[in-house]
Amino acid sequence: MLDTSVRLLRLLALLQARPDWQGAELAARLGVTTRTVRNDIERLRILGYQVRSTTGTAGGYRLGAGGSLPPLLLDDEEAVAVAVSLHAAAGGTVTGIEETSLRALTKLRQMLPGRLRGRIDAMSAATVSLAGRGPTVDADTLTVIAAAIRDHEQLRFDYAGREGEPSVRRAEPYRMVYTGRRWYLLAWDNDRDDWRTFRADRIRPRTPNGPRFVPRELPEEGAAMHVVRGTGSTAWRYQARVQLHEPSENLPPSAGVLGEDGVLETGGDSLHNLAAFLGTLDVPFTVIEPPELRDLLRSLADRYRAAAEPPPPPR
Repeated sequence: MLDTSVRLLRLLALLQARPDWQGAELAARLGVTTRTVRNDIERLRILGYQVRSTTGTAGGYRLGAGGSLPPLLLDDEEAVAVAVSLHAAAGGTVTGIEETSLRALTKLRQMLPGRLRGRIDAMSAATVSLAGRGPTVDADTLTVIAAAIRDHEQLRFDYAGREGEPSVRRAEPYRMVYTGRRWYLLAWDNDRDDWRTFRADRIRPRTPNGPRFVPRELPEEGAAMHVVRGTGSTAWRYQARVQLHEPSENLPPSAGVLGEDGVLETGGDSLHNLAAFLGTLDVPFTVIEPPELRDLLRSLADRYRAAAEPPPPPR
C-alpha cells in the first residue's frame, strides 16, 4: 500500500509538471508497466482528479481542471517562491487580499518541512514592505478589468482625474501594467478615439460591460513602455528632464523613459521626492528642467555642505 501511495504522488507530480504524457513515458519514469499506469490513473480519477486520456499511437494522458483545487505538489524552490509571493501580497498594493494571503501563507507554512520554514521565516523577518503607503487598488476591480481584457468586452467605468474631477468613460481594455508602485490600465478610449492610460485605483467599473470589440494593434513601443511614457507626463505632479552623464544600475523601469541620448524623462509627487530619487541613481547628472528643481538642489547642496563641516569645539 505504501508503494502504491508513493507512486500515485509521483504520478500526480508528473501530470502537473507537463501538459501531456504518453503512457510509455510515465511507465518509464515510474519504473512500472503501462498497465500499472492505467490502473493508477483510474485510482486518481476515483480520488476526484480529472485525468483525460486519448487512444491511438499518439495517445496519452492530461490532467484536466477539476471543480475544486486539487493538492499541489511543489518542489523546494517552488514552495519558497509561492510563500514569498504570498508574503508580498499580504502587504502589497491590492486591497482585499491581505487576509486571504496570510491565511494561505499560514496553511502553506504548516505543511512545509523545517528546512523550508526556516528559509521563509528568515525572509519574512528580514523584509519590510513600504508598498502599502502608496495608492491601493481593489482586487475586485482588477478582476473585472482582467475579465474584460480576456473577453474583449468594452469597459464602462467612473473615473476620477488627477484633480479628483469625475467622468464616465467607455474604453476597450487591452493590458494591465504594474510598475511596482501603481496599477495602470492601457485602453482605447472610445470617446477620445485614442490610446489612454488609466490609474486602476481611480477606476470604478459599471456593470454590465459593454459590447464585444475587435482587438486593435497595440502601440509599437509595447504596452509597458507606452504606459511608462504616458504616466511620466500625466501621473506626476512635477515632471522633469534630466541628463544622465553615466549609465545607472539603479534605474527601475517605472522611473520614466530614458532616451538614447541619456536624457531621463521622469517625475514625482513633490520636488523633494524627485530630488531624493535622483540622488539614489548614484551617477552625475544635470537637470534640464524644471528650474525649480535646480533651485531646490542648490539649496540642498548648501544644507548638506554645512552638515558635513566639523562641529564647533565645545566651550
